[in-house]
Amino acid sequence: MTEQTLAAPIDDQRERQRGFSRYQALLIALLAFTQFTIILDFIIMSPLGAILMPSLNITAGQFGVAVSAYAFSAGVSGILAAGFADRFDRKRLLLFFYVGFALGTLLCAAAQNYHILLLGRIVTGLFGGVIGSVVLAIVTDLFPLQMRGRVMGFIQTAFAASQVLGIPAGLFLANHWNWHVCFVAIVVLSIAAIAIIAFAMEPVDAHLTLKQDRSPFHHLVATIGQPRYTLAFAVTTLLATGGYMLMPFSSAYTVHNLGIDITHLPTIYLVSGLFSIVTGPLVGRASDAFGKYPTFVFGCAMTVLMVLIYTHLGHVSLVTAITVNVLLFVGIFSRMIPSQALMSAIPEPSQRGSFSAVSASLQQLSGGLGSVLAGAIIAQAPDGALIHFDRIGYVVVTTTIVTLVMMYFVQKAVAEPAGKRVV
Repeated sequence: MTEQTLAAPIDDQRERQRGFSRYQALLIALLAFTQFTIILDFIIMSPLGAILMPSLNITAGQFGVAVSAYAFSAGVSGILAAGFADRFDRKRLLLFFYVGFALGTLLCAAAQNYHILLLGRIVTGLFGGVIGSVVLAIVTDLFPLQMRGRVMGFIQTAFAASQVLGIPAGLFLANHWNWHVCFVAIVVLSIAAIAIIAFAMEPVDAHLTLKQDRSPFHHLVATIGQPRYTLAFAVTTLLATGGYMLMPFSSAYTVHNLGIDITHLPTIYLVSGLFSIVTGPLVGRASDAFGKYPTFVFGCAMTVLMVLIYTHLGHVSLVTAITVNVLLFVGIFSRMIPSQALMSAIPEPSQRGSFSAVSASLQQLSGGLGSVLAGAIIAQAPDGALIHFDRIGYVVVTTTIVTLVMMYFVQKAVAEPAGKRVV
């Protein structure tokens, strides 16, 4: 069945509402757990900064390099892996990169100095940065477009779960033992996931029946040079750039600009994460029921409104800060989930792996660029307050509006072959 036919809405109401099989449910849970460990390993570095810097006797600049090393090495590995992504069983590919990720995290756990930690972050990024693209390719191969919104909704809850469960647990382990234990815990979780993938997951190799005449390098060049992929890559780049500009400075902005005591930060993360765990699957269902693009439009409108409110707030109560954060995450998830589901319909089956790898690479590189750009825009007052934070908001709003227009043409390319107006 071609992707074009899958782009048509399901007319049978019973088919639209049917649930997942037991194996599908297991697979979704396994992929979500995999994403949970990857995201946790990435974001745990930020809250551990206050512990890592004095422990390893490093400066804030060195710590920043260690954090960004993951993103940039992940971006490079995505490009390097793209040429080979469609030449292997995706299960084996997932296992290969997951084992490498676990070894990189183990290297971080064993680090006794800055240079070993930096090496560990580079190795972890090289392998971990590709896993997200492999997961997306597996979802695209095994689930029709009409179900991908729900699947993406569940898998994206990994981000919220890492905030609710991962960060507090990581800080607890670091405070009661040491920071090494945090990475050891991630390694243990990863080993458990690797074992389940190896024995419970079926091979994902239907794409291997499609003939591959080109070398890996030419396969990569063909994917990057495909004109109808260019717009999707551009949307991916802008979505990541806008999102990564706000997140790195949200804690400092909440404490110094919104006037929230630092002891209440875990409460904001906890409540926002809990709401996101519920929101993700609901947004996924909405994108399948009402359409990917209409849901994306709603997410863009919500994001624009909440970003403008958020970046112009003064001192507010804890309840107000939590409410704004929750609504902001609703907007973010309402863009993220339908956009990923919709763009998964773009590549040819023989190029899904390479397309996903290039997209993941662009996400990492543009995310790192967004963080650097945000750091160049803002300044810090003597009392710690962030100056020009509203300018970051204007940049995010602009990129959101641009992606709204660009995504219209992306969904048009998916819908038109099926004779539909909206996916």
